[in-house]
Amino acid sequence: MSFSGLLSQLLEILLAVALAPLLSGWVSQCRAWLQGRRAPSLLQPYYLLHKLFNKESVLAEHASPLFRSAPYVKFGCMTLACAIIPTLSTDLPLAPAADAIALVGLFALARVFISLAAMDVGTAFGSMGARREMLIGFLAEPALLMVLFSASLISKSTSLTTIVETLGHRELAIYPGLAFAGVAFTMVSLAENARVPVDNPATHLELTMIHEALILEYSGRHLALLEWAASLKLFAYSCIGLALFFPWGVAEAQAPLAMLLALPVLVGKLAVGGALMALLETLSAKMRIFRVPEFLATAFLLAVIGMLVHLLLAR
Repeated sequence: MSFSGLLSQLLEILLAVALAPLLSGWVSQCRAWLQGRRAPSLLQPYYLLHKLFNKESVLAEHASPLFRSAPYVKFGCMTLACAIIPTLSTDLPLAPAADAIALVGLFALARVFISLAAMDVGTAFGSMGARREMLIGFLAEPALLMVLFSASLISKSTSLTTIVETLGHRELAIYPGLAFAGVAFTMVSLAENARVPVDNPATHLELTMIHEALILEYSGRHLALLEWAASLKLFAYSCIGLALFFPWGVAEAQAPLAMLLALPVLVGKLAVGGALMALLETLSAKMRIFRVPEFLATAFLLAVIGMLVHLLLAR
Protein backbone atom coordinates (compact mmCIF):
# COMPACT_ATOMS: atom_id res chain seq x y z
CA MET A 1 0.00 0.00 0.00
CA SER A 2 1.60 3.26 -1.12
CA PHE A 3 1.62 6.43 0.96
CA SER A 4 -0.47 8.20 -1.68
CA GLY A 5 -3.10 5.45 -1.56
CA LEU A 6 -3.22 5.53 2.23
CA LEU A 7 -3.58 9.31 2.21
CA SER A 8 -6.34 9.17 -0.39
CA GLN A 9 -8.25 6.53 1.60
CA LEU A 10 -7.93 8.61 4.77
CA LEU A 11 -9.13 11.67 2.86
CA GLU A 12 -12.25 9.85 1.66
CA ILE A 13 -13.08 8.68 5.20
CA LEU A 14 -12.58 12.14 6.71
CA LEU A 15 -14.72 13.77 4.04
CA ALA A 16 -17.52 11.26 4.62
CA VAL A 17 -17.43 11.80 8.39
CA ALA A 18 -17.37 15.58 7.95
CA LEU A 19 -19.98 15.88 5.18
CA ALA A 20 -22.56 13.41 6.54
CA PRO A 21 -24.12 15.81 9.11
CA LEU A 22 -24.14 18.54 6.44
CA LEU A 23 -26.22 16.32 4.16
CA SER A 24 -28.73 15.69 6.98
CA GLY A 25 -28.92 19.43 7.62
CA TRP A 26 -29.50 20.12 3.93
CA VAL A 27 -32.36 17.59 3.72
CA SER A 28 -34.00 19.09 6.83
CA GLN A 29 -33.60 22.59 5.42
CA CYS A 30 -35.13 21.69 2.05
CA ARG A 31 -37.98 19.87 3.76
CA ALA A 32 -38.77 22.95 5.89
CA TRP A 33 -38.73 25.21 2.82
CA LEU A 34 -41.08 22.94 0.91
CA GLN A 35 -43.48 22.80 3.87
CA GLY A 36 -43.51 26.58 4.26
CA ARG A 37 -41.77 26.53 7.64
CA ARG A 38 -38.77 28.48 8.86
CA ALA A 39 -35.76 26.34 7.99
CA PRO A 40 -33.17 25.41 10.62
CA SER A 41 -29.54 26.30 10.11
CA LEU A 42 -27.58 24.18 7.67
CA LEU A 43 -25.10 23.57 10.49
CA GLN A 44 -27.75 22.50 13.02
CA PRO A 45 -26.57 18.82 13.06
CA TYR A 46 -23.07 20.00 14.02
CA TYR A 47 -24.49 22.14 16.85
CA LEU A 48 -26.44 19.11 18.08
CA LEU A 49 -23.37 16.87 18.02
CA HIS A 50 -21.31 19.50 19.86
CA LYS A 51 -23.99 19.81 22.54
CA LEU A 52 -24.35 16.06 23.02
CA PHE A 53 -20.60 15.42 23.19
CA ASN A 54 -20.36 17.97 26.00
CA LYS A 55 -23.12 16.34 28.03
CA GLU A 56 -22.77 13.50 30.51
CA SER A 57 -23.85 10.03 29.42
CA VAL A 58 -26.50 8.58 31.71
CA LEU A 59 -26.81 4.79 31.61
CA ALA A 60 -29.64 2.58 32.75
CA GLU A 61 -29.04 0.71 35.99
CA HIS A 62 -29.06 -2.73 34.38
CA ALA A 63 -27.31 -1.76 31.14
CA SER A 64 -24.79 -4.37 30.00
CA PRO A 65 -21.51 -3.79 28.10
CA LEU A 66 -23.50 -4.46 24.91
CA PHE A 67 -25.56 -1.34 25.54
CA ARG A 68 -22.40 0.74 25.98
CA SER A 69 -20.59 -0.66 22.96
CA ALA A 70 -23.47 -0.59 20.44
CA PRO A 71 -23.05 3.14 19.51
CA TYR A 72 -19.35 2.60 18.78
CA VAL A 73 -20.06 -0.52 16.71
CA LYS A 74 -22.76 1.21 14.66
CA PHE A 75 -20.60 4.29 14.10
CA GLY A 76 -17.68 2.07 13.06
CA CYS A 77 -19.83 0.04 10.65
CA MET A 78 -21.23 3.16 8.98
CA THR A 79 -17.77 4.72 8.69
CA LEU A 80 -16.38 1.55 7.11
CA ALA A 81 -19.33 1.42 4.72
CA CYS A 82 -18.61 4.99 3.61
CA ALA A 83 -14.92 4.07 3.22
CA ILE A 84 -15.51 1.16 0.83
CA ILE A 85 -18.17 2.90 -1.32
CA PRO A 86 -16.47 4.62 -4.30
CA THR A 87 -17.51 8.21 -3.59
CA LEU A 88 -14.43 10.11 -4.82
CA SER A 89 -12.20 7.46 -6.42
CA THR A 90 -12.35 3.84 -7.58
CA ASP A 91 -8.64 3.13 -7.02
CA LEU A 92 -8.25 3.03 -3.24
CA PRO A 93 -6.74 0.44 -0.85
CA LEU A 94 -10.20 -0.63 0.42
CA ALA A 95 -11.67 -0.88 -3.09
CA PRO A 96 -11.38 -4.71 -3.22
CA ALA A 97 -13.61 -4.89 -0.12
CA ALA A 98 -16.42 -2.93 -1.82
CA ASP A 99 -18.50 -6.02 -2.52
CA ALA A 100 -22.29 -5.78 -2.55
CA ILE A 101 -22.77 -8.66 -0.10
CA ALA A 102 -20.13 -7.31 2.30
CA LEU A 103 -21.74 -3.88 2.22
CA VAL A 104 -25.19 -5.23 3.05
CA GLY A 105 -23.56 -7.30 5.80
CA LEU A 106 -22.15 -4.14 7.40
CA PHE A 107 -25.61 -2.57 7.50
CA ALA A 108 -27.02 -5.79 8.98
CA LEU A 109 -24.31 -5.95 11.67
CA ALA A 110 -25.07 -2.39 12.78
CA ARG A 111 -28.80 -3.15 12.86
CA VAL A 112 -28.37 -6.27 14.98
CA PHE A 113 -26.21 -4.48 17.57
CA ILE A 114 -28.48 -1.47 17.98
CA SER A 115 -31.57 -3.70 18.17
CA LEU A 116 -30.01 -5.90 20.85
CA ALA A 117 -28.92 -2.80 22.76
CA ALA A 118 -32.46 -1.39 22.60
CA MET A 119 -33.82 -4.59 24.17
CA ASP A 120 -30.98 -4.81 26.68
CA VAL A 121 -32.43 -2.38 29.24
CA GLY A 122 -35.87 -4.00 29.08
CA THR A 123 -38.02 -0.97 28.26
CA ALA A 124 -41.24 -1.34 26.27
CA PHE A 125 -40.27 1.30 23.70
CA GLY A 126 -36.85 -0.22 23.11
CA SER A 127 -38.25 -3.69 22.50
CA MET A 128 -40.98 -2.30 20.24
CA GLY A 129 -38.47 -0.31 18.19
CA ALA A 130 -36.13 -3.32 17.93
CA ARG A 131 -38.90 -5.54 16.58
CA ARG A 132 -39.92 -2.94 14.03
CA GLU A 133 -36.31 -2.32 13.02
CA MET A 134 -35.67 -6.01 12.44
CA LEU A 135 -38.90 -6.32 10.45
CA ILE A 136 -37.80 -3.51 8.13
CA GLY A 137 -34.29 -4.93 7.84
CA PHE A 138 -35.60 -8.42 7.10
CA LEU A 139 -37.52 -7.02 4.12
CA ALA A 140 -35.18 -4.21 2.99
CA GLU A 141 -31.91 -6.15 2.81
CA PRO A 142 -33.08 -8.65 0.15
CA ALA A 143 -34.48 -5.76 -1.90
CA LEU A 144 -31.16 -3.90 -1.64
CA LEU A 145 -29.28 -7.03 -2.70
CA MET A 146 -31.54 -7.43 -5.74
CA VAL A 147 -30.86 -3.80 -6.70
CA LEU A 148 -27.12 -4.36 -6.45
CA PHE A 149 -27.38 -7.61 -8.41
CA SER A 150 -29.31 -5.79 -11.15
CA ALA A 151 -26.38 -3.42 -11.60
CA SER A 152 -23.89 -6.28 -11.34
CA LEU A 153 -25.45 -7.98 -14.37
CA ILE A 154 -24.16 -5.11 -16.51
CA SER A 155 -20.61 -5.11 -15.13
CA LYS A 156 -20.44 -8.90 -14.52
CA SER A 157 -19.22 -8.19 -10.98
CA THR A 158 -20.71 -7.51 -7.55
CA SER A 159 -17.91 -5.06 -6.75
CA LEU A 160 -19.13 -1.46 -6.54
CA THR A 161 -15.84 -0.15 -7.91
CA THR A 162 -16.16 -2.37 -10.99
CA ILE A 163 -19.77 -1.26 -11.46
CA VAL A 164 -18.75 2.41 -11.31
CA GLU A 165 -15.85 1.89 -13.72
CA THR A 166 -18.07 -0.03 -16.13
CA LEU A 167 -21.03 2.36 -16.13
CA GLY A 168 -19.08 5.58 -15.79
CA HIS A 169 -16.53 5.02 -18.56
CA ARG A 170 -18.50 3.50 -21.40
CA GLU A 171 -20.75 5.04 -24.01
CA LEU A 172 -24.01 6.46 -22.71
CA ALA A 173 -26.70 3.79 -22.95
CA ILE A 174 -30.22 3.28 -21.63
CA TYR A 175 -30.71 0.27 -19.36
CA PRO A 176 -34.44 -0.33 -18.69
CA GLY A 177 -33.57 -2.73 -15.90
CA LEU A 178 -31.77 0.03 -14.00
CA ALA A 179 -34.93 2.15 -14.11
CA PHE A 180 -36.82 -0.48 -12.11
CA ALA A 181 -33.82 -0.91 -9.81
CA GLY A 182 -33.66 2.85 -9.27
CA VAL A 183 -37.26 3.03 -8.07
CA ALA A 184 -36.69 0.02 -5.81
CA PHE A 185 -33.51 1.56 -4.37
CA THR A 186 -35.34 4.82 -3.61
CA MET A 187 -38.00 2.92 -1.67
CA VAL A 188 -35.39 0.91 0.25
CA SER A 189 -33.37 4.04 1.01
CA LEU A 190 -36.41 5.80 2.49
CA ALA A 191 -37.16 2.79 4.69
CA GLU A 192 -33.60 2.18 5.83
CA ASN A 193 -33.00 5.82 6.76
CA ALA A 194 -36.24 6.21 8.74
CA ARG A 195 -37.75 8.71 6.32
CA VAL A 196 -41.36 9.38 5.35
CA PRO A 197 -43.46 7.40 4.37
CA VAL A 198 -42.01 4.55 6.46
CA ASP A 199 -40.91 6.56 9.50
CA ASN A 200 -40.77 10.21 10.53
CA PRO A 201 -37.50 11.26 12.21
CA ALA A 202 -39.10 14.46 13.52
CA THR A 203 -41.67 12.76 15.78
CA HIS A 204 -41.68 10.76 19.02
CA LEU A 205 -45.19 9.34 18.78
CA GLU A 206 -45.08 5.87 20.28
CA LEU A 207 -47.44 4.44 17.66
CA THR A 208 -45.23 5.39 14.73
CA MET A 209 -41.61 5.80 15.80
CA ILE A 210 -39.03 3.21 14.82
CA HIS A 211 -35.56 4.75 14.83
CA GLU A 212 -36.26 7.06 17.76
CA ALA A 213 -37.53 4.16 19.87
CA LEU A 214 -34.15 2.45 19.52
CA ILE A 215 -32.18 5.38 20.97
CA LEU A 216 -34.53 6.70 23.66
CA GLU A 217 -32.34 5.37 26.48
CA TYR A 218 -29.12 6.92 25.16
CA SER A 219 -27.70 10.31 26.08
CA GLY A 220 -24.48 12.29 25.89
CA ARG A 221 -21.68 10.98 23.69
CA HIS A 222 -23.50 7.70 23.04
CA LEU A 223 -26.48 9.55 21.56
CA ALA A 224 -24.11 11.80 19.61
CA LEU A 225 -22.45 8.76 18.02
CA LEU A 226 -25.83 7.28 17.10
CA GLU A 227 -27.02 10.53 15.52
CA TRP A 228 -23.73 10.83 13.65
CA ALA A 229 -24.04 7.20 12.51
CA ALA A 230 -27.57 7.92 11.22
CA SER A 231 -26.16 10.78 9.14
CA LEU A 232 -23.38 8.50 7.87
CA LYS A 233 -25.95 5.88 6.88
CA LEU A 234 -27.88 8.47 4.88
CA PHE A 235 -24.61 9.57 3.28
CA ALA A 236 -23.68 5.96 2.48
CA TYR A 237 -27.04 5.19 0.86
CA SER A 238 -26.87 8.42 -1.13
CA CYS A 239 -23.39 7.48 -2.38
CA ILE A 240 -24.56 3.96 -3.27
CA GLY A 241 -27.33 5.47 -5.37
CA LEU A 242 -24.90 7.83 -7.07
CA ALA A 243 -22.44 4.99 -7.70
CA LEU A 244 -25.11 2.77 -9.29
CA PHE A 245 -27.16 5.27 -11.26
CA PHE A 246 -25.00 8.44 -11.64
CA PRO A 247 -21.37 7.20 -11.55
CA TRP A 248 -19.91 10.03 -13.63
CA GLY A 249 -17.31 12.31 -12.07
CA VAL A 250 -15.61 9.71 -9.85
CA ALA A 251 -11.81 9.81 -10.11
CA GLU A 252 -9.80 6.73 -11.09
CA ALA A 253 -6.47 7.63 -9.45
CA GLN A 254 -5.19 7.47 -5.89
CA ALA A 255 -3.87 11.04 -6.14
CA PRO A 256 -5.45 13.31 -3.52
CA LEU A 257 -5.54 16.13 -6.10
CA ALA A 258 -7.75 14.08 -8.43
CA MET A 259 -10.08 13.34 -5.52
CA LEU A 260 -10.30 17.02 -4.62
CA LEU A 261 -11.33 17.75 -8.19
CA ALA A 262 -14.05 15.10 -7.89
CA LEU A 263 -15.31 16.61 -4.61
CA PRO A 264 -17.38 19.47 -6.15
CA VAL A 265 -19.12 16.97 -8.44
CA LEU A 266 -19.98 14.78 -5.45
CA VAL A 267 -21.27 17.74 -3.42
CA GLY A 268 -23.44 18.88 -6.33
CA LYS A 269 -24.96 15.42 -6.82
CA LEU A 270 -25.61 15.05 -3.08
CA ALA A 271 -27.28 18.47 -2.98
CA VAL A 272 -29.64 17.52 -5.81
CA GLY A 273 -30.31 14.10 -4.26
CA GLY A 274 -31.02 15.62 -0.83
CA ALA A 275 -33.47 18.12 -2.33
CA LEU A 276 -35.28 15.33 -4.19
CA MET A 277 -35.51 13.26 -0.99
CA ALA A 278 -37.02 16.23 0.83
CA LEU A 279 -39.52 16.64 -2.03
CA LEU A 280 -40.51 12.97 -1.82
CA GLU A 281 -41.02 13.26 1.93
CA THR A 282 -43.13 16.38 1.51
CA LEU A 283 -45.37 14.78 -1.12
CA SER A 284 -45.77 11.52 0.86
CA ALA A 285 -47.89 10.72 3.89
CA LYS A 286 -46.77 8.54 6.77
CA MET A 287 -48.12 5.04 6.21
CA ARG A 288 -49.30 2.62 8.86
CA ILE A 289 -46.67 0.24 10.19
CA PHE A 290 -48.67 -2.72 8.84
CA ARG A 291 -48.34 -1.33 5.30
CA VAL A 292 -44.53 -1.28 5.44
CA PRO A 293 -44.16 -4.98 4.43
CA GLU A 294 -46.24 -4.28 1.31
CA PHE A 295 -44.09 -1.22 0.55
CA LEU A 296 -40.81 -3.15 0.81
CA ALA A 297 -42.22 -6.21 -0.96
CA THR A 298 -43.02 -3.89 -3.87
CA ALA A 299 -39.42 -2.67 -3.83
CA PHE A 300 -38.16 -6.25 -3.91
CA LEU A 301 -40.51 -7.09 -6.79
CA LEU A 302 -39.37 -4.06 -8.80
CA ALA A 303 -35.71 -5.00 -8.30
CA VAL A 304 -36.40 -8.56 -9.47
CA ILE A 305 -38.30 -7.22 -12.51
CA GLY A 306 -35.26 -5.07 -13.27
CA MET A 307 -33.05 -8.16 -13.28
CA LEU A 308 -35.46 -10.08 -15.51
CA VAL A 309 -35.78 -7.17 -17.96
CA HIS A 310 -32.01 -6.98 -18.30
CA LEU A 311 -31.70 -10.74 -18.81
CA LEU A 312 -34.43 -10.74 -21.46
CA LEU A 313 -32.95 -7.79 -23.36
CA ALA A 314 -29.45 -9.26 -23.18
CA ARG A 315 -30.48 -12.28 -25.24
